[in-house]
Amino acid sequence: MDTTSTSATAAHRSPTPNELVKVRFASGIGSTIEWYLSFAYISAAGLIFSEQYFGALGPNALIVSLGSVAASFIASPLGGILAGHVGDRYGRKSALIGTLVVMGLASLGMGLLPTYEQIGLIAPLLLVIFRFLQGLSTGGEWGGAALMSVEYAPPNKRGLYGIFSQIGTPAGLVLSTGVFFLLQTMTSPEQFESWGWRVPFFVSVALVLVGLKVRTSISDSPVFAEVQQAHAEAAMPLAEAVHGHSRKMVLAGGSFVANILAGYLVIGYMLSYTTNNLGMDSSAVLFTQMLAALVWIVSTVLGGSWSDRFGRRPIMTAGYVLMAAWAVPLFLLVDTANMGAFALAVFVLAIALGLSYGPQSAMFAELFPPRIRYTAASLPYAVGGIIGGGFAPAISEWLIETTGTSLSISIYLIAFVAVSLLSLAAMKKTDFTGFADHDRSA
Repeated sequence: MDTTSTSATAAHRSPTPNELVKVRFASGIGSTIEWYLSFAYISAAGLIFSEQYFGALGPNALIVSLGSVAASFIASPLGGILAGHVGDRYGRKSALIGTLVVMGLASLGMGLLPTYEQIGLIAPLLLVIFRFLQGLSTGGEWGGAALMSVEYAPPNKRGLYGIFSQIGTPAGLVLSTGVFFLLQTMTSPEQFESWGWRVPFFVSVALVLVGLKVRTSISDSPVFAEVQQAHAEAAMPLAEAVHGHSRKMVLAGGSFVANILAGYLVIGYMLSYTTNNLGMDSSAVLFTQMLAALVWIVSTVLGGSWSDRFGRRPIMTAGYVLMAAWAVPLFLLVDTANMGAFALAVFVLAIALGLSYGPQSAMFAELFPPRIRYTAASLPYAVGGIIGGGFAPAISEWLIETTGTSLSISIYLIAFVAVSLLSLAAMKKTDFTGFADHDRSA
């Protein structure tokens, strides 16, 4: 049971409008950088890394290159445990500053890394290590960013406030595809392969510095301040979360697997699939993906805000039903290799992604008590990411090569949507008690 006292709740301090603006920006920028880096890595894995780092593997180079994406997801649960411990013991702010520092170091390493031709086997090994470090930061980033915004929110606006960590995903895609698009149009193929692909990783270092400046200037979450005032910090957040909330953590992770699969498999993998398998122009595909990400941002905002009115689960369920219904038409349209059909395919998918993603921050926060919330929310997100998204690009490529049809990916997606829908259906109203004291006092 949450041991935050009534006196601590009464001491709740209302944040100023200026604070709220800073918190939203601090929440959004970290998630944006995180996903910017993830999509930049996936794009480079499909276009560059298979030749420059994994080329010695011959025909299997592309699958292994795309498979290296999973290193981040494998590290993510460990990052969630480490950052969760810091965030639940010492504050959300401290953990979020740490995740950005690790993120920046990993980005710098990727940008500077010599190729296999230059330093041999150490090159792909270091690339995977940097991707692993990126995963450590990712595992702790989302939970802290989501909680920081939601814990500042009034009870009837948690879904709306929670969107600032969520729109970081499509915003990161906009930035990543935008930067890759500009580089591909402003450089020759030789220049892009030589040094152009490194620029997005250097850009992320500059973004990290901006994020650090913002995050060091904000106060910690009012909800965590109450936990501290009541001396109610969990001594062992992980043990307490697993012992008392394992069922809810499993369901939370299950509710996420289809969303991360769709995001990584279809949006992330699509560049590699359309250019390598269908012969489509990569610049045109990148531009269309950037537009799809803008649609994703709008639908995420709508999904989060509508969840305050209609409930978290109904809105997420609607998004997943649309995703399942669109899974087959999606690839039928993409396989035409027509840019207009491709745009329609990813735009509709982006709507489904936003509806199923927008309410997530608020829902995860409402499932768990404040004293272990960072850990309990981060782990389902990280483990769900491994199951749903970690190997999705590589599995997708394997399915195409094995079955010879993209409809196998549609079936793959539908199966995971079923898991997420069942997880949402298994949640009970009594599971959502994480803000019970605050809602009674509001």
